[in-house]
Formats: sequence, structure tokens, C-alpha cells
Amino acid sequence: MKYYIASCVFTQRYPELSFRIQEYIQKRNELTIVRCCVPHYKEKEFEEKLPGSLREVWMSHPSSADFQPGDTVYSLCHNCSAIIDEWKTGVTAKSLWEYILEDEQFVYPDLHGEKIYVQDCWRAKDRRSEQEAVREILRRMNITVLELDENFENVSFCGNSLYRPAPPRNLKLAPERFVKNAEGKFRDCTPDEQKQIMTEYCRQFENRKVISYCHYCHEGLLLGGAEAFHLAELLFGGER
Repeated sequence: MKYYIASCVFTQRYPELSFRIQEYIQKRNELTIVRCCVPHYKEKEFEEKLPGSLREVWMSHPSSADFQPGDTVYSLCHNCSAIIDEWKTGVTAKSLWEYILEDEQFVYPDLHGEKIYVQDCWRAKDRRSEQEAVREILRRMNITVLELDENFENVSFCGNSLYRPAPPRNLKLAPERFVKNAEGKFRDCTPDEQKQIMTEYCRQFENRKVISYCHYCHEGLLLGGAEAFHLAELLFGGER
């Protein structure tokens, strides 16, 4: 079986954008859409935050699935990918970006050679196939990719999500990523401190645009004042 995890957090933050992606997935008729990587995670809480018309569509999807060895699960949430990797032996976790590259009919917007930074994510620092897929998509969008010094496996950035406590679910279900390999990573900072840290980080972009492919990275970049875009926005249109 092949699945697409629509991501409860991404859908809450960008509901219209998330549903455009779901429509794309449904039209290809290859993947079963589920909401989350685990069953019934904050189910009612996320339902209640969605607009009425979108809530009905969201509730029509299963909360999750009983992923089995041999299954492939696509997602744009790095929490989901990490949890699948550690919690579901034999299940392959891949990114939405890799799935898009498999679609020979996908129509990419043309950004006319514009020079834009790409922001990698600490939560995906060891997902080289995803990182390469992102860059290939940017090239197909006619973007001249600007690289940061800290990229690929050397990246330590994940927006302001690293300056507040990690979600308990992540610590429990993906301890390799969020406990063992995150020692000293998560700091409990005030909102003002988070903004200051992000503002200092974003100075390196020197007023150029930056593209991320993580909703936490995107949140932090916007907080820091960068002209930031989530990759899904450019591919499917949607909220800033």
C-alpha cells in the first residue's frame, strides 16, 4: 500500500494549501490519504480549528492507518517521517517532493532564473534523497539555488521550534531523532527571545528570498523577518 500523510499541523496552519495538495493526490489516485502518522492524535482539537467546509473533507479521511512492512508513506511533515522510521519497521518513509518528481505530468511554475536561498531542516538532516529532490524541483522551477554554509547533513536550523519544548509524542515515538540525537537542541525560550534569535539568523539572507520545505522552518523564517516561502506555496499556491 501507498499512503499520503496530509499532516495535522501543516493542515491547521495552511488549510487551503493543504487541501489543494490533497486534491492533487486524489486526482492521481495512487495514494490513500490519512491525516496523521499515529491514530487519533489530537483529533478533535485539529478538527475544531478548521473552517467548516474543509473540516468535513478532513473528517472524511482516516485518522491514520495500520502501516505494514512493504508500505510506502509519503509526507511533508518531518515529525511524521521520523516517527514512521522509528515506529514502523519495514515501512518506507518518503517526502511529498520525491512523489512530485515521479509525476511526469506535473507542471512547475517558472521563476525565471531568480536567485533564492534554500533552507534545509535539522529534522531532515539525514534525508539526503529529500534534500536532493527539493533542489531538483527548484531547478525545474527555473530557480538559481543559493546554498547556505550550513546545509544538507550539517544543518542545525528548524526555525523557532528548537527554542520551545519538544512535543511529548515525538520524544516517545521517535527517541533516536528527538532524544538521543537532540541533546541540548530544544531550549525553552520566551517569544521575545525566539524572535531575537530568528532575526539574527535571517540577517544572512541579505534581503533575498528563502525557500524552506518544513513548516517549522517557515514559521521561524517569517518570525525573523525573512521574505520566506514554503516550497508547497510555490508549487500549489496558498497562504503566506
